[in-house]
Amino acid sequence: MAIAGCAADPAPPQSASASQPPIRALLITGGHEHDIGFYSIFDFYKDQVRITVSSSNIAFAKDFRDRFDVLITYDFSRDLDDPGKKNLRDFAESGKGVVVLHHALLDYQSWPWWYREVVGGSYRLATAGNMPASTVKMGEQMSITPQKHPITAGIEPFQLTDETYKRMWISPEVTPLLTTDNPNSDSTIAWVSPYAKSRVVYIQLGHGHGSWDHPSFRAIVHNAIFWSAERVKPKEDSK
Repeated sequence: MAIAGCAADPAPPQSASASQPPIRALLITGGHEHDIGFYSIFDFYKDQVRITVSSSNIAFAKDFRDRFDVLITYDFSRDLDDPGKKNLRDFAESGKGVVVLHHALLDYQSWPWWYREVVGGSYRLATAGNMPASTVKMGEQMSITPQKHPITAGIEPFQLTDETYKRMWISPEVTPLLTTDNPNSDSTIAWVSPYAKSRVVYIQLGHGHGSWDHPSFRAIVHNAIFWSAERVKPKEDSK
């Protein structure tokens, strides 16, 4: 039986050139346990995207700009040393793509440059001034509406079961990609950051198989990687 939203995994956005080499993606995990099934979301296009998996303390220990085109984060890293911060900042400022998934919104709570300027949002672990801590609720049925953008092209409204986050700090300047009316969630659950030096996408979905096995979620992650790497035709690009 087809899942509402998409009948099957759609193709990623059309490359600007069929002769382009595979996208070199660095996937950061660690700090938060997850089922091995998470990695299946990348199987559909493994010939078009070559993924290296690492942790933040290893990957960011040296300059990685020449090795990768896109950074994908699915970790919970509380902090980085100064060399790690410099190398991550150099990557983001070099025009490379960044795709932040699910609980990676909790990364680097004490580094405002990262969550305010680059990601455009943060899940707050504690109350800060008059801003309350964020909340999470597991196993929520979510009705999701895609907004118009190359990343969501061809994807209809869909439903899935996932964790919800509420009371996130979200920059008022983000471009929403996905919204939901679940009362235990903030309305905007995926966005393009306003960060001008690289293409940055955040997707809040992705806790477990309720999302990982859903073709619409897979398509959005696929498309976000291709879009952040600037592998879509200029006429399709609305940034």
